[in-house]
Amino acid sequence: MVFSSITFLFFFLPGVLLLYWLAGKKGRNLLLLFASLLFYAWGEGIYLLLMLASISINYICGRAIHAYQSRPSGRYFLVLGIILNLGLLGYFKYAQFLTENINYLLGILEIPLIDLNPIRLPIGISFFTFQALSYIIDVYRQKNEPQKNFINLGLYISLFPQLIAGPIVRYHDIARQLADRRVTTENFTVGIQRFFFGLSKKVLLANPMAVIVDQIFALPGTELTAPVAWLGVFCFTLQLYYDFSGYSDMAIGLGRMFGFHFLENFNYPYISRSFDEFWRRWHISLGTWIRDYVYFPLGGSRLGEVRTQINLFIIFFLCGLWHGASWNYAIWGVYNAFFILIERTRISDFRRKLWFPLQVLLFMLLFMFGMVIFLNPTLSAAKYYFLIMFGFGGEPTSTHPASIYLNSKVLFEISIGVLLAMPVYPALGNLRQKIFDKMPEPKQYIFDLSVHVSQLSITIGLAYFTCISLASGVYNPFIYFRF
Repeated sequence: MVFSSITFLFFFLPGVLLLYWLAGKKGRNLLLLFASLLFYAWGEGIYLLLMLASISINYICGRAIHAYQSRPSGRYFLVLGIILNLGLLGYFKYAQFLTENINYLLGILEIPLIDLNPIRLPIGISFFTFQALSYIIDVYRQKNEPQKNFINLGLYISLFPQLIAGPIVRYHDIARQLADRRVTTENFTVGIQRFFFGLSKKVLLANPMAVIVDQIFALPGTELTAPVAWLGVFCFTLQLYYDFSGYSDMAIGLGRMFGFHFLENFNYPYISRSFDEFWRRWHISLGTWIRDYVYFPLGGSRLGEVRTQINLFIIFFLCGLWHGASWNYAIWGVYNAFFILIERTRISDFRRKLWFPLQVLLFMLLFMFGMVIFLNPTLSAAKYYFLIMFGFGGEPTSTHPASIYLNSKVLFEISIGVLLAMPVYPALGNLRQKIFDKMPEPKQYIFDLSVHVSQLSITIGLAYFTCISLASGVYNPFIYFRF
């Protein structure tokens, strides 16, 4: 089940919200845990047992780590918890990938190959595994007390708003909220607005871009032209952002409806001037997780420049593999590390002297080149796509010119996508505050009321158009669904 589905919007969510309000304070966590497990079982079936195993393993390890904190046994239980968590993730996500690479080497050596049946990847396993790891590691570091209530820990790991696509929530950020939280009218209203804002980004912007992207990348190389290849990468860049940030908005909004406050996961990454800045704005919860639990333990930047460079390559290599069990993702991660290291040299001084829009444009061009690697499963396919982008792909036919994809509706959607990728909403908020501050007090109430009415009208309008689109059976993929 995904958020952008009729089943979720009209049946699951209203039912859970109603029962949540009726359950009372003492029964709400149990209700949410049951709803989260049902949400997971809806699409995963038998893999619900995997979720229950993850909850049980980390509950036991967390209690054991705390109980033996002052003894060597505490570290042993931490290592055990890490091995079990990464073991589950490794088997379901990377076993096939490792087997394929081992079989490649065995084939060269003419040794019988390993026969491994295809393994279906459980949804959200990368997200809930990282959450579970941060919990037991922070218990070991004494940053938080272990959760003694099995229901509360189960809810933390399986909470459905952020289960399948994040953000990756740290236990200490919501530990108090698990025990005691309030659902106010204001929070609920803000949550609804944020949810439908994210849903509209997904349905009205990401989905139309996905149609173009899938059509273009399904074309044989001989049918591609340079304009079509550029259009495909550009539309994927918009799709990726609105697909993922839209889901993060929906998760944050849903959390507010149930009294949880999740940290922001995106901060207008497409206005970045460098890769370093981009990774402080994009998928913030993943970036900070890798920083705190991998980069810093490796030594960070404290052990000299050479070691810092090695550490950066390691974390971005792992970040790439986190996105998918394929070499193109690993190479994409290294591609990002390469430019971050370049930015640490004097070459970056030239970039800083450029006009701000040119810095952003230069970064976005390099970022889109990275998307070619991200999208193409092999280096040879990526190389061929690059050649086509720059007009060196032979003599392609013109049966699929770029104009056939760019009708007035698509151009409007692209324009809105580019506009909203910039901090327009914060700018409008600042303008509203300035106007409000300059008004005499009697008029402030009227102005504030008109703003809230406008926000309500926009929310209703977005909800209407997204629901109509979903009801009409619009193409509705999700890039991060099985990460």
